[in-house]
Amino acid sequence: MSYTESIGSRTYRFADLKTVLAKASPQRSGDQLAGIAAASEEERVAAKMALAQVPLRTFLNEPLIPYETDEVTRLIIDDHSPQAFAEISHLTVGDFRNWLLSTATDPDALTRVTQGLTPEMVAAVSKLMRNQDLIAAARKRPVVTRFRNTIGLPGHMSVRLQPNHPTDDVKGIAASMLDGLMYGCGDALIGINPASDNLTAITKLLQMIDDFRQRYQVPTQSCVLTHVTSTIAAIEKGAPVDLVFQSIAGTEQANASFGISLALLQEAYEAGLSLKRGTVGSNLMYFETGQGSALSADAHFGVDQQTCEARAYAVARKFKPFLVNTVVGFIGPEYLYDGKQITRAGLEDHFCGKLLGVPMGCDICYTNHAEADQDDMDNLLTLLGVAGINFIMGVPGADDVMLNYQSTSFHDALYVRDVLGLRRAPEFEEWLESMQIIDERGALIGASARQPLLEGAREWMGIA
Repeated sequence: MSYTESIGSRTYRFADLKTVLAKASPQRSGDQLAGIAAASEEERVAAKMALAQVPLRTFLNEPLIPYETDEVTRLIIDDHSPQAFAEISHLTVGDFRNWLLSTATDPDALTRVTQGLTPEMVAAVSKLMRNQDLIAAARKRPVVTRFRNTIGLPGHMSVRLQPNHPTDDVKGIAASMLDGLMYGCGDALIGINPASDNLTAITKLLQMIDDFRQRYQVPTQSCVLTHVTSTIAAIEKGAPVDLVFQSIAGTEQANASFGISLALLQEAYEAGLSLKRGTVGSNLMYFETGQGSALSADAHFGVDQQTCEARAYAVARKFKPFLVNTVVGFIGPEYLYDGKQITRAGLEDHFCGKLLGVPMGCDICYTNHAEADQDDMDNLLTLLGVAGINFIMGVPGADDVMLNYQSTSFHDALYVRDVLGLRRAPEFEEWLESMQIIDERGALIGASARQPLLEGAREWMGIA
């Protein structure tokens, strides 16, 4: 089905729904690279006007990627709930925007329609929204998950402590981990990106974190972000695996480039569940995504990168994850050119994920060759804090020495919690207070009070 829209004496024609979506997207370098972006701001406005008139039902009847050839499309269509959709089934995309922003639409209403929404619907409405709209709507949709603690409660924001090391040196990782804990970070998880997929090294890192966690009774969870097949192998070897990690994308072909399928993810999910390591819940999958991944794998099929990204959240939702992380600026300026594009993408991803019922966090980051700096990250951090982000990254000095990119630091988490009054996961905050790391208000206690714990942990780990 084609779509047309006139502006003045000029009429714009769009061949199909995926063309309308691509042309309506805010400017970004990835869509320009793919040759699907609007050629002018006027064409972009025309596409937005056309998109606003599209009934939400159309997205069920006009798949962007054929049902027969893509298992992600089949997942989206087969898992769609007509009952949940009924409440909004009469709306157009423009009407849906108004419904989302209405003061009458509360968290209960957003929860009721979750299973009736497809990624394409939420991607479409995001293209009609200003940044403040994305923030306001996402804030109304908390998504709470549980494993050893509780993430995503309103008024809370958690931190993934990311103590990476370029050679997977256990002492170096332990030192960074202790540093982060002393700043009150680590309630989302302690998550290491390993330098290699060596099973022995992975197991050694998992054991180190688990030994520390048990010794000091830390109510958090660990993860080594290796390929899902390596995690399954680690589980089979008896390693103490908490969260099961995998990078995912929004098309079957893009996922195949990662060496995964929905069946493999199901196998990993069941392997994680079999360990029964959660104490307050059983959400245990940890997924990472990023706009541009499908395009970089030449697996986007003419679909714009933001819509492909939203489709990845349907994959995530299937496995009831504990955390989903959009690594927003990591792929590079070929896909998100500068701070403005990174900021917009981070807000879009968070909004789309939350509407789909996904526990969204964000690695607020950029590569060193992007037109961005730490001020841009400060802006996005603050906006996502207002929007109700579930978690952010905690990287020593905000500079990851293994992955060589810029993210957010332990100090950045202190800043946003302070200015917005955000608390940590309640179980983790109670532990921090018992360890005299924070006071009852959640503020850090002086270094002298923390010194006995710090010295004892350093001695035990051999990094004194």
